[in-house]
Amino acid sequence: MGKRRIWNKRKNSGGSVTAHKCRCHCLGPLTFYGQAAGDRIHLSSDGLQAERRGDTFRGGVVFTSRPVRVRERIRVRVQKDDVFRWQGAMRVGFTSVPPSDRSLPLPEMAIPNLTNKRGHWAVPVPEYQCSAGSELVFWVSAGGSVYLESSNTRRKLLSGVDLSQPLWAMIDIYGQTRSIRLLGSEMKRLFYRRKSCPVSAPELPISPDQGCNLNADASTSGQSDECISCLDTDMSADETCVVCMQRAVKSALPCGHKCLCYQCTSRVLLQFGTCPLCREDIRSLLTEWRGVSG
Repeated sequence: MGKRRIWNKRKNSGGSVTAHKCRCHCLGPLTFYGQAAGDRIHLSSDGLQAERRGDTFRGGVVFTSRPVRVRERIRVRVQKDDVFRWQGAMRVGFTSVPPSDRSLPLPEMAIPNLTNKRGHWAVPVPEYQCSAGSELVFWVSAGGSVYLESSNTRRKLLSGVDLSQPLWAMIDIYGQTRSIRLLGSEMKRLFYRRKSCPVSAPELPISPDQGCNLNADASTSGQSDECISCLDTDMSADETCVVCMQRAVKSALPCGHKCLCYQCTSRVLLQFGTCPLCREDIRSLLTEWRGVSG
């Protein structure tokens, strides 16, 4: 069987559609969400850098483009600061309110404008940790606590985050912090690490003619797995199915994750309908693809 390719439809910060491919240990792209940001925020074309402009200390709230996972460590670097003009610095936290559901303009500050509302948790980062060139890592733990790591020091910032719903990372580019850049994210496992994929890698425009005909009803054909599995690279022997943990990975899901064997693909589609890694709705993506290729 010849090699085939799957194209995963995504939008970058400017709203244009691009293709994305990643492997089973990939957490997916992580950028700032371009359609809901503070009114003083300017985003770079790749969606990785956010800068607060103008003579003000507020209006700099931004959100990640996708939900983040529990224990997913988000890395940011302070690109510019303004220590002589303003007091206070960046605020970090999480929200269960999707950025796509927000009305504009956004509130001017994460604290207290957003944290006074249900589904928002944020805390200030000390000024001395937010000088230009500083790199910070923050995450929410399995116990619902937010941790910050900087210069090999770790501290607990707050607790009580509700983990029952998806969470988006929320950053307020506040006070003396002028510009930050997302450096990606990772999750540490016992024997390996899962990382967000490099957004700066070249991305190709979607070509529906090169996509495969994805079939949402996996029970109608014995070859239904092949409609989901469209591998464009040979899988290494050490990549095993994340469900059975026995058979080799053979299937690529519409979200781009290559994480299932043929046997588990149909079961996951019929019983759950979501990717076991990113929880993206497989059925809705299949429906979208039928519309694109039909």
